[in-house]
Amino acid sequence: MANQTKPAMPTVEKEQGQVTKQPAKKPKGGRPKKVIKRDAVLVVRLTQIERMLIAGRAREAGMSPSEWFRKSAKSAKVMARFSAEDAATLRMLSGMANNLNQLTKLAHQEGLVSVQDRCRELMDGIDETLKILAKE
Repeated sequence: MANQTKPAMPTVEKEQGQVTKQPAKKPKGGRPKKVIKRDAVLVVRLTQIERMLIAGRAREAGMSPSEWFRKSAKSAKVMARFSAEDAATLRMLSGMANNLNQLTKLAHQEGLVSVQDRCRELMDGIDETLKILAKE
Protein backbone atom coordinates (compact mmCIF):
# COMPACT_ATOMS: atom_id res chain seq x y z
CA MET A 1 0.00 0.00 0.00
CA ALA A 2 2.95 2.33 -0.44
CA ASN A 3 2.32 5.56 -2.36
CA GLN A 4 -1.36 4.90 -2.86
CA THR A 5 -3.59 7.94 -2.98
CA LYS A 6 -7.33 8.11 -3.23
CA PRO A 7 -8.54 9.12 -6.63
CA ALA A 8 -10.34 12.44 -6.60
CA MET A 9 -14.06 12.27 -7.15
CA PRO A 10 -14.78 13.48 -10.65
CA THR A 11 -17.30 16.19 -11.29
CA VAL A 12 -18.97 16.74 -14.55
CA GLU A 13 -19.13 20.13 -16.21
CA LYS A 14 -20.72 20.81 -19.52
CA GLU A 15 -18.94 23.29 -21.76
CA GLN A 16 -20.22 23.60 -25.28
CA GLY A 17 -21.43 20.05 -25.29
CA GLN A 18 -18.22 18.54 -23.90
CA VAL A 19 -17.94 16.58 -20.69
CA THR A 20 -14.79 17.20 -18.65
CA LYS A 21 -13.66 15.68 -15.40
CA GLN A 22 -12.26 17.89 -12.62
CA PRO A 23 -11.38 16.94 -9.08
CA ALA A 24 -14.03 17.89 -6.52
CA LYS A 25 -13.11 20.70 -4.13
CA LYS A 26 -12.59 19.52 -0.60
CA PRO A 27 -15.07 21.16 1.80
CA LYS A 28 -13.42 23.48 4.29
CA GLY A 29 -13.86 22.80 7.94
CA GLY A 30 -12.38 23.90 11.23
CA ARG A 31 -11.58 27.30 12.57
CA PRO A 32 -11.55 30.18 10.08
CA LYS A 33 -8.22 31.90 9.48
CA LYS A 34 -7.60 35.15 11.32
CA VAL A 35 -7.34 38.36 9.34
CA ILE A 36 -4.27 39.56 11.26
CA LYS A 37 -1.75 36.86 12.08
CA ARG A 38 0.49 37.20 15.11
CA ASP A 39 3.66 35.72 13.73
CA ALA A 40 6.26 38.04 15.30
CA VAL A 41 7.85 36.83 18.52
CA LEU A 42 9.33 39.07 21.21
CA VAL A 43 11.48 37.44 23.87
CA VAL A 44 11.49 39.32 27.17
CA ARG A 45 13.53 38.33 30.20
CA LEU A 46 11.73 38.76 33.51
CA THR A 47 12.50 38.03 37.12
CA GLN A 48 10.24 35.51 38.84
CA ILE A 49 8.57 38.38 40.70
CA GLU A 50 7.88 40.29 37.47
CA ARG A 51 6.46 37.16 35.86
CA MET A 52 4.21 36.43 38.84
CA LEU A 53 3.08 40.07 38.87
CA ILE A 54 2.10 39.92 35.19
CA ALA A 55 0.40 36.54 35.63
CA GLY A 56 -1.55 37.83 38.64
CA ARG A 57 -2.73 40.97 36.88
CA ALA A 58 -3.70 38.95 33.81
CA ARG A 59 -5.68 36.54 35.99
CA GLU A 60 -7.48 39.46 37.67
CA ALA A 61 -8.40 40.82 34.23
CA GLY A 62 -9.52 37.39 33.02
CA MET A 63 -6.90 37.23 30.25
CA SER A 64 -3.86 35.23 29.35
CA PRO A 65 -0.52 36.82 30.23
CA SER A 66 0.23 37.31 26.52
CA GLU A 67 -3.08 39.08 25.91
CA TRP A 68 -2.63 41.25 29.02
CA PHE A 69 0.90 42.17 27.91
CA ARG A 70 -0.30 43.18 24.42
CA LYS A 71 -3.15 45.31 25.80
CA SER A 72 -0.82 46.92 28.35
CA ALA A 73 1.70 47.75 25.64
CA LYS A 74 -1.01 49.51 23.61
CA SER A 75 -2.28 51.66 26.47
CA ALA A 76 0.88 52.26 28.52
CA LYS A 77 2.30 55.75 28.78
CA VAL A 78 6.06 55.66 28.95
CA MET A 79 8.11 58.60 30.14
CA ALA A 80 11.00 59.33 27.81
CA ARG A 81 14.49 59.26 29.22
CA PHE A 82 16.29 62.53 29.73
CA SER A 83 17.59 64.28 26.66
CA ALA A 84 21.25 65.34 26.51
CA GLU A 85 20.23 68.86 27.56
CA ASP A 86 18.21 67.58 30.51
CA ALA A 87 21.10 65.35 31.61
CA ALA A 88 23.49 68.32 31.49
CA THR A 89 21.03 70.41 33.51
CA LEU A 90 20.71 67.66 36.11
CA ARG A 91 24.51 67.39 36.37
CA MET A 92 24.64 71.15 36.92
CA LEU A 93 21.94 70.89 39.58
CA SER A 94 23.83 68.07 41.26
CA GLY A 95 26.98 70.21 41.34
CA MET A 96 25.03 73.08 42.89
CA ALA A 97 23.63 70.77 45.55
CA ASN A 98 27.16 69.55 46.30
CA ASN A 99 28.36 73.16 46.65
CA LEU A 100 25.45 73.93 48.96
CA ASN A 101 26.38 70.98 51.17
CA GLN A 102 29.97 72.21 51.34
CA LEU A 103 28.79 75.70 52.26
CA THR A 104 26.53 74.28 54.96
CA LYS A 105 29.51 72.48 56.45
CA LEU A 106 31.58 75.69 56.27
CA ALA A 107 28.75 77.67 57.89
CA HIS A 108 28.74 75.26 60.80
CA GLN A 109 32.49 75.56 61.19
CA GLU A 110 32.99 79.33 60.77
CA GLY A 111 29.61 80.84 61.48
CA LEU A 112 26.55 81.52 59.32
CA VAL A 113 27.16 85.20 58.46
CA SER A 114 30.29 84.67 56.32
CA VAL A 115 28.56 82.18 54.02
CA GLN A 116 25.11 83.77 53.74
CA ASP A 117 25.67 85.59 50.41
CA ARG A 118 27.13 82.52 48.69
CA CYS A 119 24.20 80.38 49.89
CA ARG A 120 21.71 82.86 48.45
CA GLU A 121 23.52 82.80 45.07
CA LEU A 122 23.43 79.01 45.01
CA MET A 123 19.76 78.89 45.98
CA ASP A 124 18.92 81.32 43.17
CA GLY A 125 20.90 79.16 40.73
CA ILE A 126 19.10 76.03 41.86
CA ASP A 127 15.72 77.77 41.48
CA GLU A 128 16.59 78.85 37.93
CA THR A 129 17.72 75.34 37.03
CA LEU A 130 14.49 73.86 38.38
CA LYS A 131 12.48 76.36 36.31
CA ILE A 132 14.39 75.27 33.18
CA LEU A 133 13.58 71.62 33.90
CA ALA A 134 9.92 72.43 34.59
CA LYS A 135 9.53 74.13 31.18
CA GLU A 136 10.75 71.03 29.36
